[in-house]
Amino acid sequence: MAAAAGLRAFGAKRPGWLGRGPWAPLVAGLCSGGLAGAGRPEPGSRPTSVRQQDGIRKIVLSNPEKRNALSLAMLKSLQSDILHEAESKDLKVIVISAEGPVFSSGHDLKELTDEQGPDYHAEVFRTCSEVMMLIQNHPVPIIAMVNGLATAAGCQLVASCDIAVASNKSFFATPGVNIGLFCSSPGVALGRAVPRKVALKMLFTGEPISAQEALLHGLLSKVVPEEQLEEETMKIAKKIASLSRVVVSLGKANFYKQLPQDLRTAYYLTSQTMVDNIALPDGQEGIKAFIQKRKPVWSH
Repeated sequence: MAAAAGLRAFGAKRPGWLGRGPWAPLVAGLCSGGLAGAGRPEPGSRPTSVRQQDGIRKIVLSNPEKRNALSLAMLKSLQSDILHEAESKDLKVIVISAEGPVFSSGHDLKELTDEQGPDYHAEVFRTCSEVMMLIQNHPVPIIAMVNGLATAAGCQLVASCDIAVASNKSFFATPGVNIGLFCSSPGVALGRAVPRKVALKMLFTGEPISAQEALLHGLLSKVVPEEQLEEETMKIAKKIASLSRVVVSLGKANFYKQLPQDLRTAYYLTSQTMVDNIALPDGQEGIKAFIQKRKPVWSH
């Protein structure tokens, strides 16, 4: 009964986070254990690398020669890495980072010439949108660890993550207007992460902002010296990994669900979620552990 309450609050009998939005066709592939639907590139050609330990999955954009551009291959590889065993109890948090001095320069402009054609262009932007929405709807928190420049869709990726930690040498920009390609889709994530006038200044001028400015305006969660970046990011990831996955997942889903609602509806939704959370085994375990002055033992 408690489990049913948790699923009701989470909004799904199956992985409902995946059933919402244009990536719904991927559900069958994920739930069957396959990844073909996620567009995983052939082994040996993948522009990302991934490893997982102690509940933390580290995904690295690994194409520094091309400034980690979000080519269609990069987007599909990132999508596949995020989707892989997303419902596994062994996965608690995801960290996305990059090799080289550029976190990501955004889309690969060579893919956006008229030689490719509108159908290919549509696939690029559709896949990019799927990846960005997937981050928000994923059941575990996703952290961006940024050390360097993040521009256009690269900045969009940072803005889409639940938490973003950056080194003090990092910069962020949406410079598409300078080459005649307004950063319209990056503006979706940017405009939801920073105040409107800050977003529009970035979009209209293409000028970069520093890590400290990005922190001030809400694009980042924390700024640290470069030599402390991994340590500080992993400190956050390890803290999340030590907590109840089902409780964190429920909380993340509910947080995003209530954001666009009016105040009364938001409180109605979150109040029901609190009741459902209490009914979960981990909800009761946490309360009892606090009362008994001991550490909780989570179900997963």
